[in-house]
Amino acid sequence: MVAKFLIPIAAVLTLASCGSDSQFDGFTRAEETGIHYKFFKHNEDAKKIVMGSGIKFSWTFSIWPKDSIIMESKQTTQDGSRYTNFGVREVSFKGSFEDGLLMMHEGDSAAFIISADSFFLKTMRGNELPPGVKPGDFLKGVFAIKEVKTKEEVDKNAAEQKAEMEKKMQEAMINESVARDKYLADNKITAKPTASGLIYVELKKGKGEKPKPTDMVKVHYHGTFLDGSVFDSSVDRKEPIEFPLNQVIPGWTEGVGMMQKGGKAKMVIPSAIAYGAQGRQGIPPFSTLVFEVELLDFKPQPEQMQMPQQQQQGEQHEHHEGDGHKH
Repeated sequence: MVAKFLIPIAAVLTLASCGSDSQFDGFTRAEETGIHYKFFKHNEDAKKIVMGSGIKFSWTFSIWPKDSIIMESKQTTQDGSRYTNFGVREVSFKGSFEDGLLMMHEGDSAAFIISADSFFLKTMRGNELPPGVKPGDFLKGVFAIKEVKTKEEVDKNAAEQKAEMEKKMQEAMINESVARDKYLADNKITAKPTASGLIYVELKKGKGEKPKPTDMVKVHYHGTFLDGSVFDSSVDRKEPIEFPLNQVIPGWTEGVGMMQKGGKAKMVIPSAIAYGAQGRQGIPPFSTLVFEVELLDFKPQPEQMQMPQQQQQGEQHEHHEGDGHKH
């Protein structure tokens, strides 16, 4: 008879040790972290989320007690799917959503209420609260866990993805090299590449000194891909451009720096000293570029423009799509 009463008492004691009454109706407060939680579906026999887990889940955020959603997972996915991937790597503050996730298992769904300002300032690392959110507000997050992967599975998947990416990059580099060699052979270009890979062919000799990397240069250019298609041309626009020589792609800085005023040259610029594996608008990754350039003039940069290289890269200048600018 005594045993019949001990079982329910033990169950009550177990629940009490995990949580207590919450100020939010229908929620329970976790004793250890202080997070307020409510499970809609909970399966403790399924794979549990632990530190280092990789999860696929959906989420929505709303300011408590309003139900209007201010952020949701499908806003962050390229295909509009409600499920997004997340690696549980750290707890941003005590009582954070990460603490809530660490209570969940694969297939679970639950709601959590946390400090809104702590989420935006600590988890999101913002400098200020977004409009409509004020100190003392609470944020409700609703999570549905579709899949949980162990740290070992996550690491293995990351290694496989890295290997696949490296393989594709290697193939792209080889394809670029083969296409470039064919272009050089077809066009009977025998000039040897410089140490950087630039192939420079002088078409018309200029006169005088060569521009320094810190000089302001004025050029006409005609840019094509290896197949001859034009991606940009100041010649076609009948508008030469002027720019600091050290603020363009390395292939231009080197190639134009080999010219003299009034000279013309053809430059075959591998992607490694152009726009690389990323490419840019209008220029695919791993694209060798061909420029015919005429150096019209050059002069020292105005003193205020001779900024440190790091600052130069952050500065924005008006330019055309493929004019050699790095940004």
